[in-house]
Amino acid sequence: MPRPPRPDDGAPGTDETAPLYRIKAELFRCLAHPTRIQVLEVLAADADHTAPVSVLLDVTGCEASQLSQHLAVLRRAGVVTSTRSGNAVEYRLAEPLVAELLVVARAFLLSNLAGASDQLEAARRLPALPGASARAVLDATTASFPSA
Repeated sequence: MPRPPRPDDGAPGTDETAPLYRIKAELFRCLAHPTRIQVLEVLAADADHTAPVSVLLDVTGCEASQLSQHLAVLRRAGVVTSTRSGNAVEYRLAEPLVAELLVVARAFLLSNLAGASDQLEAARRLPALPGASARAVLDATTASFPSA
């Protein structure tokens, strides 16, 4: 049986690596709301990974104050950036890697929904997430499921 890591041996969870795990946990914490995932998928689906707040409001159905709070969480985590032009504010994925993360998450979702045909069909109607190299993972996963 492997021994648990000790604080001085550089293994995961030690003083040296603990901050990295906290950063990663914060990333996943910022993703832990359906509205924030929806916002990120809208941004990922756009060729430039951008969308104005007006589009995000329409797609999510949120009140402006609610959406503003969700966007602030994503900004603080460094997942999105924003630019203002007059009264318009546009949001952008901070890194194209976020789009890849979403594709892999969708592939994981579809894999777990294999036995739930109603939910699987709803998942297939989600907006496309083009341009991510992990798209092959999603395509391979969805190809293995029978059509409803």
